[in-house]
Amino acid sequence: MAGGGRPGAVIVTGATYGIGRGIVLDLARRGWPVVGLGLDGRQVGSAAEDGIAGTLDALEAEDLIAEIIEADVSDGAQVAAAVERAASAHGRVHGLVNNAAIRPTGTILDTDEETFERTVAVNLKGQFLTCKAVIPLMKEAGGGSIVNVGSGAGYGKPGILAYSASKGGVFALSAALAHDHRADGIRVNVVVPGPQTASGMVEEMSAVGDPPPPGTVSGRQTLPRDVANAVAFLLSDEAEQMSGAIIDVGSVAGQAGVKL
Repeated sequence: MAGGGRPGAVIVTGATYGIGRGIVLDLARRGWPVVGLGLDGRQVGSAAEDGIAGTLDALEAEDLIAEIIEADVSDGAQVAAAVERAASAHGRVHGLVNNAAIRPTGTILDTDEETFERTVAVNLKGQFLTCKAVIPLMKEAGGGSIVNVGSGAGYGKPGILAYSASKGGVFALSAALAHDHRADGIRVNVVVPGPQTASGMVEEMSAVGDPPPPGTVSGRQTLPRDVANAVAFLLSDEAEQMSGAIIDVGSVAGQAGVKL
């Protein structure tokens, strides 16, 4: 941040494994007051489990400080309580990183109503609820930065209908928020992790035999820290002119878009 100060807490959802844990660690290293939200048990489409203890251990190993709260982003009451706790502890909420998601597999013929509803509840409604809770606080404080984590699946991918539909909604939700709150000084951008990004979802994809995605320009797998670098930039004053942008981390042209 310009001036060396930190204007308030950054809330990170899905903070208990993979990309979310990487974002928590990176922001804590940079000196941000971080409040992470997540669930401890294994979720649909992910190999992640025992995430709260693992994230706390990772923070302790580097002598970093962040608060980790167990909360379900699809539950409005839990979200409101967590946001209030962050604001009370740190004076205000400067940033929100919406990373929480689940990834069930299946076409429309394989996807039951309950699975579809749960996927949308976590991946899309969860972002709606967290934004609804923090935007009044940001508006009152004169601005803030929201980073929603999207997916190339949001343009449509085979075999993950519910996930694709929910992530497509993230792009539209983010664009609408960017328009609606531009005058409030609230920036809303999207980061898309590339198809090779190390995460619980990718671990689960490998376990069930999904084919490996194409390579990256660096020749290595995209890591949570690569996504965290983009998130940190969007939270900072260096990105003060950006809202409504999509930053794709780890994909080459065309990989994140529609492929038939």
